[in-house]
Amino acid sequence: MTEGVRRPPPRRIRIDHRQVRVLAHPLRARLLGALRVKGPATATTLAGLLDSNTGATSYHLRQLAEVGLVVEEPDRGTGRQRWWRAAHEVTSWENTDFDDDPDARAAMEWIQAEQVRLFVEHTERWFAARDEWPPQWRDAFGMSDAFMTIPAARLIELQQELWRTLERYRAEADPGEPGAEQVQIFLASFPLLLGRKR
Repeated sequence: MTEGVRRPPPRRIRIDHRQVRVLAHPLRARLLGALRVKGPATATTLAGLLDSNTGATSYHLRQLAEVGLVVEEPDRGTGRQRWWRAAHEVTSWENTDFDDDPDARAAMEWIQAEQVRLFVEHTERWFAARDEWPPQWRDAFGMSDAFMTIPAARLIELQQELWRTLERYRAEADPGEPGAEQVQIFLASFPLLLGRKR
């Protein structure tokens, strides 16, 4: 990457009640993820990538488009072929955003549970394939944890600082750099419930 040249900040959305309900679907969540990782694609390409069929893929892309999570790229299409891209790179919400809407709250909880399921699946695939990777990558990948006792405001501050660090590295990343690989970084913080008295 040229010195001083940075990628633009990611497009973000804080999803609303309607969007969270639409996104809480296995194929729709995977479609949005694939468009974010792989870039613009047609329904046919996505169907092959996600082991689905073009009809279902097209239908669910239209559902995502209705709430502004994906957009069509009309300049890329030829004939009946429609190209789609993710409208945003980052989707966020607060856990309390949907306290007043049981359906949206259930959708958000499904999305979070799906994230955990995908994390476990991704981790198991890595464990099965890690011996095929060079030593420097096997040392670079991994997991760690830390325990601390802090108030909620400090935990939020810590998460924001970690996110700013990730954003800085993302902005400075050069996908064309020799040896560069796509990586996925998970951030999570949970209470230590062991022995906690309610």
